[in-house]
Amino acid sequence: MSDETLVTKLSPRSVTDTVARFSEVLAAKGVKLFAVIDHSGEAEKAGLELRDTKVVIFGAPKAGTPVMQAVPVAALDLPLKVLVWDDDGQTKLTYTAPAGLAARYGLSDDLAARLGAIDPVTDAVIAG
Repeated sequence: MSDETLVTKLSPRSVTDTVARFSEVLAAKGVKLFAVIDHSGEAEKAGLELRDTKVVIFGAPKAGTPVMQAVPVAALDLPLKVLVWDDDGQTKLTYTAPAGLAARYGLSDDLAARLGAIDPVTDAVIAG
């Protein structure tokens, strides 16, 4: 899939270990981990097969609330979400690019900058 509004990064860890690392990084940065959705686990419970696929949902109300105050429908994409998934043995992190979200909602530069924290957070998650 090629879409310039998506960012994909490679993780040196398994999906499970990458999600655990996500939790550590978020805690160290004081960012709220709202949920981890285990799509593959739920598929298995239903008797279906799905590659290891989890979504990490996180954010900082002080960063996201002003965005939602200015553009209420931005709540559809907030808090931020990162898909952590196995692609034929390679763990990947995929998320909507901050610039893509900013364009989708017509955010000012100041508000758009509030979404940019996803890049350094994901960089820290995949760092050796």
